[in-house]
This record gives sequence, structure tokens and C-alpha cells, in this order.
Amino acid sequence: MEKLKLDIVGLSYSQTQSGAYALVLGETTGKRRLPIIIGGFEAQAIAIELEKMTPSRPLTHDLFKNFAEEFNINISEVIIYNLVEGIFFSKLVCDKDGEEIEIDSRTSDAIALAVRFNCPIYTYEFVLGSAGILLEDDFDKEEESLQENDSEPQQSSPKSISLEELNQQLAIALENEDYETASRIRDEINKRNSN
Repeated sequence: MEKLKLDIVGLSYSQTQSGAYALVLGETTGKRRLPIIIGGFEAQAIAIELEKMTPSRPLTHDLFKNFAEEFNINISEVIIYNLVEGIFFSKLVCDKDGEEIEIDSRTSDAIALAVRFNCPIYTYEFVLGSAGILLEDDFDKEEESLQENDSEPQQSSPKSISLEELNQQLAIALENEDYETASRIRDEINKRNSN
């Protein structure tokens, strides 16, 4: 079966499931998107690595990477290989001394490791065909939509808050180790400072 390469397009707070996040993967050579609902811990692990933040102590996925590297194990790719009753199945394709080993994994953990090992993420046509969403709009419109929908219901939109309040919220989010919120606030601050 031919593999289709995916990139991480976005990560936002899920409006449909409390405490969950929507990880959006995009087809590298097309307009289809694959939304996957993941837990807060995994979302935080992915966001920290994407934003190149350094936690004070290694998170579980960082520990796994350190462990694998010490024993000369490399993750060469992640494959989302099946979808059964709304649950995605993934595997880590690892290399140890020239031998290829496949390890079953939750998709959220596989993606958190993929960003740490800087390895490609793939899926198959039947997975993308059954769970993918075809976007007619360009990426900018999708990004605006994600930004409009990703704030938690009890929070104001970052666009309606003063720069001083944003800096205060950023400090609180970092203190609480809420790196997903911190990255969104930081992006809004950077956007305002560049104008």
C-alpha cells in the first residue's frame, strides 16, 4: 500500500470534548486534513516540542527518546495504519543496528515521539479517505478558523485583550505549565509587536 505523508497543521482545544484537544494533520501533497482527538497531556507534549520549549524536567516522551538514543534505537517513521470505530491505530517503525522493528502505539504518543525524533508521519489512503476532511479554502482561512475556535469557553479571545493583560496571562500559563495556552498567547503577542 502506498503511504501518504502528513504534516502537523494545528493543535487546538476541542470544543466537543472537555479536556481534549484536536490535533490536525494535513496531507503534504493535497488539501485533506485528518483531525484526531487527543488528551491534554499528549497535546502538551506535542506543543512543547513544536514550540521548542524546555520543561524543567524531562516529560515521559523526552525520557523515551533519551532511553532509545542511549540504546541506539531510532524511530524512522510513524504510520497511522488503521481506523476502527473512530479509534486510530499507529505504529512506530524503529531501527536498531540495521534491523527494522515495528511497535504498536497510541496515535497521540506516536506523534509526540515523531516530533522529537524529527521523523515523517504517514497514513494510508483508506484511513485518510474515511476520516479526512477536504478543505476548499486555503491554509490562511483554516488557520483563522482554528484560532477562532481554539480558546476555552471561559477565556476571552486574545484579540480583545490588551497587550499588558496578554503578558500577565502568558506568565500565569507558564507558571501553570500550560504550554499550549502559552504558545497561543505568545503568538498573539508576537503578532501585535510586529505590527
